[in-house]
Amino acid sequence: MADEMVLRAQRFINLTYQDGALLGIPKLEENGRTGWVVMYALTRALQYEMGITSLSNSFGPTTLSTLQTKYGQIDETTVPSANFCRIIQSAMYCKGYDGGDIDGQYNSRVKAAVARLKDHMGVAYAFPGTSLQPKVIKGLFNMDAYVSVNSGSDTIRAIQRWLNGQYVQRKDFFIIPCDGHHSRDVAKSMLFAIQYEIGMADGVANGAFGPGTQAGLKNHTVSVGSSGVWVQLFTAAMELNRRYTGFTSTFTESTATSVRSFQEFMELDMTGQGDFRTWASLLVSYGDQTRPGTACDGVTKITPARAQALRDAGYLYVGRYLYNASTTSLPEKEIQPGELDTIKAYGLRCFPIYQTWARSVDYYSPAQGASDVRTAVYKAQEHGFRNGARIYFAVDYDAVDEEVTSNVLPYFASVRAEMTRLGSPYKIGIYGPRNVCSRVVGKDYADSCFVSDMSSGFSGNLGYPMPDKWAFDQIVTKKIGAGDGLIEIDNNIASGWDNAQGDFLPRPTEKQDIGFSLAYWDALLAEVTAYMASIGRPGGERMYTLQQCLETIISFDTTVSSSARAFRMRKALIQTTAFWEFAHYSQKDLIEDAGVWFYHEGFIPDWAKDLPKVERLVDSSTGIAKISGRTCILSRNNAISTGILEGDLMNPTSDDDRWTMWKKVNQDNAFNLSTVPYLHIWGADGKHGDHEETPIRRPALDYTDTEIFEVLRRYQGFGDEAVADNQLRMPLYAIFEKYNRIIRES
Repeated sequence: MADEMVLRAQRFINLTYQDGALLGIPKLEENGRTGWVVMYALTRALQYEMGITSLSNSFGPTTLSTLQTKYGQIDETTVPSANFCRIIQSAMYCKGYDGGDIDGQYNSRVKAAVARLKDHMGVAYAFPGTSLQPKVIKGLFNMDAYVSVNSGSDTIRAIQRWLNGQYVQRKDFFIIPCDGHHSRDVAKSMLFAIQYEIGMADGVANGAFGPGTQAGLKNHTVSVGSSGVWVQLFTAAMELNRRYTGFTSTFTESTATSVRSFQEFMELDMTGQGDFRTWASLLVSYGDQTRPGTACDGVTKITPARAQALRDAGYLYVGRYLYNASTTSLPEKEIQPGELDTIKAYGLRCFPIYQTWARSVDYYSPAQGASDVRTAVYKAQEHGFRNGARIYFAVDYDAVDEEVTSNVLPYFASVRAEMTRLGSPYKIGIYGPRNVCSRVVGKDYADSCFVSDMSSGFSGNLGYPMPDKWAFDQIVTKKIGAGDGLIEIDNNIASGWDNAQGDFLPRPTEKQDIGFSLAYWDALLAEVTAYMASIGRPGGERMYTLQQCLETIISFDTTVSSSARAFRMRKALIQTTAFWEFAHYSQKDLIEDAGVWFYHEGFIPDWAKDLPKVERLVDSSTGIAKISGRTCILSRNNAISTGILEGDLMNPTSDDDRWTMWKKVNQDNAFNLSTVPYLHIWGADGKHGDHEETPIRRPALDYTDTEIFEVLRRYQGFGDEAVADNQLRMPLYAIFEKYNRIIRES
């Protein structure tokens, strides 16, 4: 919405300074809306009126020192010119204060606004009266808010105002926003305050967490019974990190309880005191970099000597990269052959990281997210990570909040969608700065994060609290070991949220199946159609044509390929089973599905009352591969019990549990198809409902024809009919395998 007085300010700039020519800027758009463009123009106008020859958008040291030297402070007796006053009045309006009539008069309205501004800033005691001090003017010429905005915290605003009032007289402390939100500027102001209280002189204090600051903090532990400014600073730091102690000058038992909670969250010793490591974790993202970590990551191969060095140094978890996009840079970045065997042999556990470039906002798009998931899943399966490992997709640059919204979140939404489409073989994590991690996990696009806290200067780290679901906290690069065991790593704190994997599938000796090539579509369709016609299948009334059935299977080829690679089985096992079942989906199946739906929804419409068994149908074989809720539960329970799937066991006799799984296999084609391998494994383990058979080897890349026949037959059931039916499916398997083999070996 346009503001008449801001519009007048824009017109004043254009009229007085020749449409911006005297200020070195284009003519301002006269739209009555404030913003940085207007503030930059007012800053340049102020510099122009003070005689500064090199104009800048920045209200920097030259502008401030010129103000201090020439005027000291501005009031009705010292304002140098009418235009100078009009600039002040215009800035007041752009900040939401009454600047008078932009008439060049430092009158009672301007004075009242100045008093109100300084009160909002928290500097009214330090700078009494209605004059404008240079630092107040500097705070006026920006877009900082000095009132609570966007549901800002009253406590954080009190902290901001206190910091301003307490330290504004110090040379390098400048007025920070008082909007109720933690930020980069607020975080830096806290470090200045700490340094001032330690006793650092002006010019020495720099707002950095250096050796002098750290040494000083080690002498200022606060605990129950402590009081004064150090407790105020500590409780301020707690509040800024969303640990709600109250902003107070007295350290109570309640404060100690909150501190212990924070220490537990950050994997610190639970002393209940404001000791050095707790101070450090509150003030900078990396905290105390001397903390010993139990996790690490790096771009160097883990050899036996290095693995021993890691174990000797107390490490349990190692982050390694799934893929190296460059063939020349960092030759050991990608997990090397035999490396995971070494990690396992030395009792270490590995968490996989996926990163190619990922260091610019331009990298992140939905298309890139889908592509990255396909590559990451393929490489994870190739290296031998079992289902359920968490892959950390990297955001390895300082993504500002608007870039997170515009690019990073859509990228991770696509990552989540594509992982689901692949049958959810792996969990999704994110590596990145705090703000990025919090926002991505907050959207449920990832379920945990690996925080790049070592990059403390990132805008996404400075001023943001630690994300809730953090698994690893990267705090410093260091070298450990010696000789052949020497290795450079990033030292990480582990929270226990992700225990990584300590057992891996061996690298296959035979080639695994890859994605289908549409160049073979016409030939595959022709062979499948001809074969099905030769055996008179499907006979009778069916719901879908053979082409529709095959198109559906191929449209989910990424899911089928991923599922097959995850369990080292041939795609043809999944394709044959799913296609055969889908090709035989009939009107009877549709009626049974409707009956299940009506039963569980608790109502039966008039048109369905005469459907057979509709009033008592609890379950049915449904979806592409005709899987019932019960068999879905049993097969997945078997996978969970044998350690190849993570999750909670469900009750196959429970109506609620069966209904939950029935809906998934009925409505989610990717889930349905990704369940087929579990059914084949369940069958191979000798189980098929209440009927048990002699276990056979689980599906493998080198399965014999006899084993293929047997596992396909067990999907159908047992007895002569299942055997006869399966004999018809073996040639179909051969057709699918023929094209899969051509593609994987080409």
